[in-house]
Amino acid sequence: MASITDNKRRALGKGLDSLLPRVQTPAASTPTPSAEHEGGKPREIAVDLIDRNPFQTRSTFDDAQLSELAASITANGVVQPVLVRPQANGRFQLIAGERRWRASMQAGKKTIPAILRQVSDEQAMEITIVENLQRADLNPMEQARAFERLSREFHMTQEQMATRTGKDRTSVANFLRLLKLPGTVQNRVESGELTFGHARALLALVDRPDLEKTAARVAALSLSVRQTETMVQGMLNPEKAEKKESKPEPPVDPNVREVKDRLQRALGLKVTIEDKNGRGKVIIEYGKLEDFDTLLEQLAGVRA
Repeated sequence: MASITDNKRRALGKGLDSLLPRVQTPAASTPTPSAEHEGGKPREIAVDLIDRNPFQTRSTFDDAQLSELAASITANGVVQPVLVRPQANGRFQLIAGERRWRASMQAGKKTIPAILRQVSDEQAMEITIVENLQRADLNPMEQARAFERLSREFHMTQEQMATRTGKDRTSVANFLRLLKLPGTVQNRVESGELTFGHARALLALVDRPDLEKTAARVAALSLSVRQTETMVQGMLNPEKAEKKESKPEPPVDPNVREVKDRLQRALGLKVTIEDKNGRGKVIIEYGKLEDFDTLLEQLAGVRA
């Protein structure tokens, strides 16, 4: 019998609709708002009867993109219905589609096509995260806070969060680690000044008082992730960094470099040439036996 986890992975692969139980029509009773258009067909709902999803993981919406979407809605209407769940007070709560809802209000629309689903708080939050991850990337901090909320409010393990959002457990753990960064550094990541890679490199300094100053320097100098990693390692191991700086690599003869490049292109393997006054050695590195067999055939004409 397939496990619950396997079933969930298959559900994610089928799209959002497979995660959403359909609203059931009460037998022998007058149809209620939650029962209308049962079967997944959209209905028009007044935009002012819809409340924002309290589990929304996206904290910022690009004004220019919203204006473009509003202009498109004015011209062509809402192409894809939003997803809502009925509330006891006769109102509706968004599950997915906040950008379309906001843009519809901006375009002056009185109603918006919506599909009704009856889901729990946990399902609503799951669907919000999945919908955002599938349609437009959240920034790293939004993802980190979403995973933290799943853990805190719904007591999910990292493995469960990974399964339900389609990410691997290591990625979930790395996002959660970002929350250890000071607020000022998190703000730089959220604004795009620093990338996820920069943030991961800076985590090595999380217990040091100069972390925020270092993050500001990385942003000001527009350092790459590799440069940031090098700088952080130099801060953590100053003696090693000084030793490396005190012994710069000797200049390589242009002719030797050219021969090395030609050999690497011909063999398809990493080649190192150590030359001193016309004497030295050539080192050819291989990563697997198939590479060694190919090398043997190229150099000696011998098939392994």
